[in-house]
Amino acid sequence: MNSIILAIQDGGIWMAPIIISFVFALAIMGERLFVIMGARSNKKTLLANVKSALIAGNIVKASQQCGGNQPLPKVLKAGLSKAGRPDKEMESAFDQAIMEEFPVLTKRMAFLPMLANVATLSGLLGTIIGLIEAFDAVASAAPDQKQIMLAKGISKAMYTTAGGLVVAIPTLVGNALLLAVVTGIMDDVDSGAASVLNEYRATRGTEAAK
Repeated sequence: MNSIILAIQDGGIWMAPIIISFVFALAIMGERLFVIMGARSNKKTLLANVKSALIAGNIVKASQQCGGNQPLPKVLKAGLSKAGRPDKEMESAFDQAIMEEFPVLTKRMAFLPMLANVATLSGLLGTIIGLIEAFDAVASAAPDQKQIMLAKGISKAMYTTAGGLVVAIPTLVGNALLLAVVTGIMDDVDSGAASVLNEYRATRGTEAAK
């Protein structure tokens, strides 16, 4: 812990934007992780219940199975609300609901790459400033101060570079992992909606044949 505090002190003022970026990135990733984990639903059980109700010809019961605030049941409920209407309307209802759910899951995640860039560029700027100070020390400082000022300048340059990378790398990795989970959820929603739509069409076709 002491080494971290010393690194921040040696890095100087250019560590401030790096630390601020880190705090915001952690807050966004934590909040998004909480939301995304709550968006997962038991796809297999839900689809089985909805399809069972559709096969029985009970649209109301099928819609009632889609309770909860997770994306999949919400999308299925939106599509089933158009049951009895032309298939195109039902399909459009599914598509619109899917498009509405994706931004909810990815909200604020676009800031994560930006925060990673801010941390990296702040570290780079601190590196440049530190090197400038080191060169100034070599050029103009008193002989007895050159070594100390040179060491401080190089220390600032290295610590800010390291700080920027320490923040940027986990932020980018976290963003990629969150996007992968969101993509998986939305793939389940897409396939679930298509499956229910096909089951509804097949059931209606069977009823028409009778």
